[in-house]
Amino acid sequence: MNFAISLFVLLSSSLILAQDDGNAITEKPDETRTCQPDMCDLLTAFTAMKEKIAVMKIRLEDSENQIRDLRIKERTKVIFSAATGGGYNDIGPFNKNTTLIYRTVITNIGDAYSPHTGVFVAPVAGVYYFTIFYHAQGFLHSRLWLFKNKQHMLTTNDHQTNADGADNGGNAVFMQLQLGDQVYVLMDKGSHVWGTDYHTTFSGFLVAQM
Repeated sequence: MNFAISLFVLLSSSLILAQDDGNAITEKPDETRTCQPDMCDLLTAFTAMKEKIAVMKIRLEDSENQIRDLRIKERTKVIFSAATGGGYNDIGPFNKNTTLIYRTVITNIGDAYSPHTGVFVAPVAGVYYFTIFYHAQGFLHSRLWLFKNKQHMLTTNDHQTNADGADNGGNAVFMQLQLGDQVYVLMDKGSHVWGTDYHTTFSGFLVAQM
């Protein structure tokens, strides 16, 4: 690019000098203007160089716009992970379906997850990855649902049994979300999980912005 600009300046200077030279442009009897062979070649090269510089300028502007867009996307990082907390006690059972609130925040880059409501709100449109895991005692059934807005997306559960002292379960999913979509975990009525800072978790992160 620097070479092209330098050549452009050189050609411009040559044209100015040539125009100052009385022999550079001659007058024909029919009053049409022409140029000497060397000058014509210089004018042709000058015109071609102007066109090339214009194309290079457009390409450079396009590249700068693409780099800016990529930098904006790189700055948008969304990662969260939270546990229920609860001091080593059962959470539930309840007599109705209940949004499970994960109050112990492990990480929350982008602040898209609320430990007050248990709801993740998508800050940008894109593809996200979510996981839920739970630990529970075996004497009651355990069932968790992951929802996007009001749409059921996945389930993890275990049936009640007297032969099993403890249960563990989990599931994961990729989801395409729009700006403002809500993702949360619903616990089935009559269900329970073990509440600690380590066992029952809800996590997710932005895979690709759309």
